[in-house]
Amino acid sequence: MHIEQFLSPECTLAGVQGGSKKRLFETIARLVSSKYPSIDRESTYDSLLERERLGSTGLGEGVALPHCRIVNCKQIIGFLLQLAEPIDFDAIDGQPVDLVFVLLVPQEAVDEHLLALQAIAEQFGQASFRTRLRQAQSDKQLYLAATASADSV
Repeated sequence: MHIEQFLSPECTLAGVQGGSKKRLFETIARLVSSKYPSIDRESTYDSLLERERLGSTGLGEGVALPHCRIVNCKQIIGFLLQLAEPIDFDAIDGQPVDLVFVLLVPQEAVDEHLLALQAIAEQFGQASFRTRLRQAQSDKQLYLAATASADSV
């Protein structure tokens, strides 16, 4: 899997104001519904929140990977957000999060969901990848940093 399969430049945002986890989910839901009008904003927010209640998607090292299955989602969709200020995400290492990769998948895409999660988690597990993302100063730079040598994702 390649990250370009589910991440587009329009869904890659640097310097996003997070505030809190819930506020960030509201922002994500708004972004999703504006880019994909067939996907309901409220159900996206509710699905992200519901998944988070099962356990934090904060992976550690300042990274979170919120994900959920969505009604009316026709393909795997990714959103990459570099936050202006780190926020508490109840990550497993207790560190605040400044890099967020949101993964939305169709209801029936169980295997693809797991494969995409694994590939993204592996990519974010590399310190050099996280550093490139953190050094990006624009949406375009962030997208290029995320997709550069993304052979394993």
